[in-house]
Amino acid sequence: MKLINLDTGQVIAWQIHEANSFFTRLKGLMFTKDLPLDCGLRIRPCQQIHTYFMQYDIDVLHLDSDQQVVAIEENLTPGRLGMKHHAAVEVVELPAGLIDKTNTRVGHKLKFTENIL
Repeated sequence: MKLINLDTGQVIAWQIHEANSFFTRLKGLMFTKDLPLDCGLRIRPCQQIHTYFMQYDIDVLHLDSDQQVVAIEENLTPGRLGMKHHAAVEVVELPAGLIDKTNTRVGHKLKFTENIL
């Protein structure tokens, strides 16, 4: 699925993978070598993430139940605990720098859509 910023009309990422079971949420991006520029990981339910056992920086979007951005963490380095945001029900982990590149901001409304071949 892809992630679109409804406020700007821009596609943030073309390949969003989902982590919505206990194991996939726990594993997240741990032990991966990189995250391609057009990819991301949607984790739900989730209010806080960590970057333990990761080898690269990531950007993080915290979304509420309406898929509105309620918090942003940019360039979160490996071995860190991210912030906890009580209004968030899910997070999206993205390659570092992508939030700035796509001008995504707190308050923007996002939408996940299926990729049509």
